[in-house]
Amino acid sequence: MPLPRLFDAALDRLVLPGYSRLGYLARSAGWTSLPDGTLTGRTVAVTGASAGLGEATVAGLVRLGADVEMVVRDRGRGEAARDRVLAAHPGARVTVARCDLSDLADVRRYAADARDRLIALHGLVHNAGVLPAERTETAAGHELCLATHVLGPFLLTRELLPLLRAGSPPERPGNPSRVVFVSSGGMYTASMHVDDPEFLAGRFSGGAAYARTKRMQVVLAELLADDLAASGVVVHSMHPGWADTPGVAGSMPAFHRITGPFLRTVQQGADTAVWLQAAREPGRCSGVFWHDRTPRPTHYLPRGVESPAERAGLWALCVDATAA
Repeated sequence: MPLPRLFDAALDRLVLPGYSRLGYLARSAGWTSLPDGTLTGRTVAVTGASAGLGEATVAGLVRLGADVEMVVRDRGRGEAARDRVLAAHPGARVTVARCDLSDLADVRRYAADARDRLIALHGLVHNAGVLPAERTETAAGHELCLATHVLGPFLLTRELLPLLRAGSPPERPGNPSRVVFVSSGGMYTASMHVDDPEFLAGRFSGGAAYARTKRMQVVLAELLADDLAASGVVVHSMHPGWADTPGVAGSMPAFHRITGPFLRTVQQGADTAVWLQAAREPGRCSGVFWHDRTPRPTHYLPRGVESPAERAGLWALCVDATAA
């Protein structure tokens, strides 16, 4: 039986109980499991798939019958992750493709290769993430978090649109292709800063850059949902709560040490990303922000809501930065 709505919302507002494994266990007790085979015949690409939430997302999709393309920066690590997935799910159809999401030229190269190899793409999960200790620029001159979390995913979605459209034929409108951004609850602490998207002003903080660009992802998902509505493709964003990933342990050791007993498993953190690719409800809407299979507000305070000018500025930034 689902949690009462007010109790569920209270868990979310209190953060610790809602984002930890306690919140997951309380909510998941009322969920209906997706049957094996739900995603049979569908192909889903997952970025940042060589470890942590990405690998867990791949495993969850494979369990439901999907063919999965693991998009990774390091092929060796990706192949090791694929071997672990196949050991648990013998006979699954899993491929590994190399792409550095922060390198826009590499995104174009990978997308061209995917368009040559694949007939259709029914899902795309933007999971790749970074939390740099110091400000780093890509070869194209973009701050690393911005390039990895925003510009690369924007470009990849557009470059793979022919495949996503092929996965959403007009004659079968009930199960559209789905694009999912894996954001972070940390985005609640940040505004977009479209006046300084490259984090050139002030003292750089990797955590702040991460939160800002995770906020951008949520807004970008809304903008793409509108832009792709006529294509029959839906777009959502979600956050996984606090999960015990290699990235958290390596980038935030103090947080990991303090919250360790309460952190979710990677499978629990990846659950909503997998559910968004398979369940009926998210196929009937678009531009929604989710946590634990439930729509969540994107702001808790009215003063943080993005203005139309800020939203237009984010779109212009993405279009201009990814122009060939």
